[in-house]
Amino acid sequence: MTHSPETVRQFEDKLLRQQADLQRAMLSAVEQGRETSTDDTQDVADQAVASYQKELLFSQGTNGHVQLTLVRAALDRLSDGTFGECLQCGETIGIKRLEALPWTPYCINCQEKIENGELEDPVRAA
Repeated sequence: MTHSPETVRQFEDKLLRQQADLQRAMLSAVEQGRETSTDDTQDVADQAVASYQKELLFSQGTNGHVQLTLVRAALDRLSDGTFGECLQCGETIGIKRLEALPWTPYCINCQEKIENGELEDPVRAA
């Protein structure tokens, strides 16, 4: 897919901002996780809340890592000139989809097939 240099710069800027935001959020989640401690003097309810908070922070960190991986892969595709091509079928990903999710590796049709279990997600399988 051929993009104008201006469009490429816009997507690159958006992806770099998203990457920085995700890195900050993940670092913050790690720091908060370290601060959340289970204390023997806490009652059972407080221990349950602390445990839930740790689980939530872990989940946020895991989701952030997955998205960060997708953002970095999109930046790589920008560098090698394949940005905007569906990794599954090779078709052009719609510009509106890229504007909403610039890190997406799939066109909307392939994404729907993956979500419906009709196709395996090679990105997540790797």
